[in-house]
Amino acid sequence: MDRAGVGQPTPVGERPGAGRDRYTAAVPLSVITFQFDALAHVGDWNVRWETIGVAVAIFVALLAAAALAGRVRLPAHPDDPPGTAVHLRRDDLLFIALGIVPGAVIGGRLAFVALHLDYYRANSGMVLDPGSGGLALSGAVVLGAVSGGLVARLFDAPVSRWYGIAVLPMLVVLALGKGAEILGGSGQGLPAAADWATRYLGTGPWGSLGPDIPSVPAQALEALGVAALVVAFAVAWALGASRRADGRLFAVALGGWAIVRFAVASTWRDPVVVGPLKAEQVIDLAILGLAVVVLAVLAVRAARAPGVAAGVEPAEPGLAWPDPETRRRF
Repeated sequence: MDRAGVGQPTPVGERPGAGRDRYTAAVPLSVITFQFDALAHVGDWNVRWETIGVAVAIFVALLAAAALAGRVRLPAHPDDPPGTAVHLRRDDLLFIALGIVPGAVIGGRLAFVALHLDYYRANSGMVLDPGSGGLALSGAVVLGAVSGGLVARLFDAPVSRWYGIAVLPMLVVLALGKGAEILGGSGQGLPAAADWATRYLGTGPWGSLGPDIPSVPAQALEALGVAALVVAFAVAWALGASRRADGRLFAVALGGWAIVRFAVASTWRDPVVVGPLKAEQVIDLAILGLAVVVLAVLAVRAARAPGVAAGVEPAEPGLAWPDPETRRRF
């Protein structure tokens, strides 16, 4: 998922193929070797297994969000009979999911350009060229979450509640999506002369340069790290964390993911840009800082409005829906 796409830029001043020479390492006696057809063949269609894996990850995340939406109770409408169970509207989920897409594309592209800033400074005309490079996951997650929240607000949906249930689906899609990179040979890290290093043989096409060089399986490490977050937040959900209606759990999850990604990014093949940090690590620190600020703001807001901490959805000013009485939550 990271920096996926065709035509990934070669660093300025570096000849094509130089990356392989730079990362050539001695092959240890025993490494984890993958050798299979990277494409699924269906008639005349050829689809990368990695693409199929990412699609499955998104589908699983949507199913999880729909299931959790049915478990989050909302205050009953005044006209509802006593004891009526009111939940988040699953039809809103479809529009929110669509609303995530433009933010994810724009954010992913901005982060990708930031990761390859030297190249795009020299080739500014290719910033908007979809055939040059791809998208970066860090920016896609942040701006995708923002645009999805804006769409929820436009639909008069309980934005804070949606952020609350988005925690587990978000982490699930990030873990499974990273795991899917193993199927495409993408996201390989620095060369490693170790038995646990991974390499890819055969024609591929594989998503990393020098796929036959034993390297740190950075994509697998990140998948495992995010999977640990899934378990931790699933336990938190089971213990009643879902009753918080102000989005603090989402901020904690975003910060936790940034920490995992920061640690794994140290094994990436990217050059350092600030002190010992690589460009992705700088972005991850910015995401962590954003999560801390959002968490602090929401904590102060909850302290000033006890109803929020108790799980009561506050009225959000400035929302106007035509004939709001006809749009019942169910």
